Amino acid sequence: MCNLKNDRYLRAMMRQPVDVTPVWMMRQAGRYLPEYKKIRSKFNSFLSICKNVDIACEITLQPLRRYNLDAAIIFSDILIVPDAMGLGLYFDKQHGPRFLYPISCQNDIKRLPIYDPEKELSYVMNTIRMIHKNLKGEVPLIGFSGSPWTLAAYMVEGGGSKVFNKIKKMMYSDPLILHKMLDRLTDNIILYLNAQIHAGVQSLIIFDTWGGILTWSAYREFSLYYLQKIIENVLRKNKKSYVPIVLFTKGGNQWLEAMANIGFDGLGIDWTINIGDARRRIGNKVAIQGNMDPSVLYSSPKRIIKEVYKILKSFGKGSGHIFNLGHGIHQDTSPENAGVFIDAVHHLSRIWH
Repeated sequence: MCNLKNDRYLRAMMRQPVDVTPVWMMRQAGRYLPEYKKIRSKFNSFLSICKNVDIACEITLQPLRRYNLDAAIIFSDILIVPDAMGLGLYFDKQHGPRFLYPISCQNDIKRLPIYDPEKELSYVMNTIRMIHKNLKGEVPLIGFSGSPWTLAAYMVEGGGSKVFNKIKKMMYSDPLILHKMLDRLTDNIILYLNAQIHAGVQSLIIFDTWGGILTWSAYREFSLYYLQKIIENVLRKNKKSYVPIVLFTKGGNQWLEAMANIGFDGLGIDWTINIGDARRRIGNKVAIQGNMDPSVLYSSPKRIIKEVYKILKSFGKGSGHIFNLGHGIHQDTSPENAGVFIDAVHHLSRIWH
């Protein structure tokens, strides 16, 4: 275990005893905080903030100054991986993330490089080193990447999509080409995650944001297979301390058993499943991260506390639960309500430990 003042998150991830249930929030760095919005107003693009080491470090630390969180997560974006592969990432105010050079054919895939993350993504590694230094051992630092399938979906669609017809067309009409692309992405993600571990992260999470749009057979072939390849090749130690890794497949609750069997230490779940049912299905194989609906934070403090209690009660006694939202915090969430949520988890969870 890392030499940390607060190691609840890592202990819970390994299903070891903790005094209270640890809590952090997906997308806790940025978005909803006025101190982040003040910084954001001074930059022309989101990507320029991600590439500014000093600013990315500052944004990562901002929520820890406000709240009693049990982990920090680096301020970055999953799409910087395809950007480092030459696709030309930019952010459109109306349509969100877009690529100048989306993938449309086999020749495009052949041109995708295997990169050196210490060069093409040096700003991420330098940000991790700076955050690690500034945290001073208070809480663990979480790094992350998108899954191969999720990144491929963005790369083929050219950005976000509601129907994902382009990548699904490729998947069904030319699966061999898609597999070549997923192989290349997987190799780069492994390099990226290992570089993050070397730089100082103490845990990792893989966001399979679009895994839930697939059928079971397609998920197994085009997502789960590559996730297993990642978990088998990522370093699991940082200075002799074990580095736990979480998989979050949005909309993937129907495949919990399969996801729990491929080697991850924890599974993230969204709010569409009862956490007690999820625990019964996977037993003690992995920890569970989740799973309050982010929209609950729009309600009153009394209702927020009630919803926190429901989830804690459903999970029940013992370790292995990292309390989180079932997806990222909404950008118009009240910072005060986020504080109510975090404090409620710590206060109410003592009776279950």
